[in-house]
Amino acid sequence: MEVKGPIDVRIIVEGASDVENISRAMQNIALGAEYHITISSIIPTTNTEIAKKVTSGADILLIVTDVDAPGRELAEKFTKILKDEVGHIERVKLPFGHDVEYLDPAIIRAEIKNAIIRSGLISIANIKKFQEMEEELTEQNEEIKDLLLELEKISTLNEKLFSENQRLSDEKEIINKKVTELNDEIKRIKQSYTDIKNEYGLLKNRNLFETFSLTDLWKDTFNEDLDEEEHVYFITNEFKPENIITGQGFIAAPTRKDAADWLKIIRTVLIFYDSKIEVLKEEIDNNNGISSSLLKE
Repeated sequence: MEVKGPIDVRIIVEGASDVENISRAMQNIALGAEYHITISSIIPTTNTEIAKKVTSGADILLIVTDVDAPGRELAEKFTKILKDEVGHIERVKLPFGHDVEYLDPAIIRAEIKNAIIRSGLISIANIKKFQEMEEELTEQNEEIKDLLLELEKISTLNEKLFSENQRLSDEKEIINKKVTELNDEIKRIKQSYTDIKNEYGLLKNRNLFETFSLTDLWKDTFNEDLDEEEHVYFITNEFKPENIITGQGFIAAPTRKDAADWLKIIRTVLIFYDSKIEVLKEEIDNNNGISSSLLKE
């Protein structure tokens, strides 16, 4: 892998005097030639916000604090807060009981080198993990691509199914409309057949029966107008009295008295059923006969 520039190492210390001692310790050290690194800055601060600003983007951050309790606490705080700001954080391990300000520069120099070496070794150890993560990420990306393709296929299929469902729904509506029209046509044909049958009966029995105007005979018999001739035809057709034929505005019977008697029966039925005559017609049309409950009312 090609490295475009030296590794950026920054050092954070507690105070300005520490900067001077570390700078003196690192004089005449060819870190660029030995490790391909450069120490770009030494930052004296105990403020975490300042530390964030000046260390952000560093490849390696070395924390050099005194080894007393406050120094350890400050190092732990920096490690926790700055871990997402830099590539790697390493604490320089100094001898216990020594302050950076008064420590032998040779010791400081050796420990900084050791810290840099540890950082490099840890990075090398993490390379395999990074490679595995990269491979896993690549596999996951391929799986995501496959899933997206599958989702696209499912979406396309869903659109086709929706269109097909809409088409079937429209066809069903058309079929239902045609069924209704056919049912109406069947009823019309049945009524036409009844009228033709009655007319045929009138013609066939013309020489045997007397024929009377239905409206005139109703007026003469009951002294009232006949409102619904269809009811007379319907009841006559369903009860089928002997020697009585109705249709085309006429009633045929052996005698005028027979015709008038049948009209009296029809008028009684109409008075009994009153507004329920349509229910009676519907039940008879459906071949259910006259319901007992209707007769009892």
